Amino acid sequence: MKYTWWIFQVSMMLVSIFFLVFGFDLIIGSYSLNDPFSFIMTFFAASFVILISLALSISFLIKMISVYRHINNQANNNQS
Repeated sequence: MKYTWWIFQVSMMLVSIFFLVFGFDLIIGSYSLNDPFSFIMTFFAASFVILISLALSISFLIKMISVYRHINNQANNNQS
């Protein structure tokens, strides 16, 4: 049961990193568009994807670090 939380967190971190890379690829691809309206819409959509995926990546990372520290502190307290 306790390992499923870690698997879920790592998989969600990988999904958010995938969308982060996808957002960067989309923002680079928006510069090749000729229509100004399409450029603006694609640029802002890619920026939004990058923003959300970066925020989710950071939140998953902070959660994993805080749980790891909590587990490590409990293990150190049990040894003493």
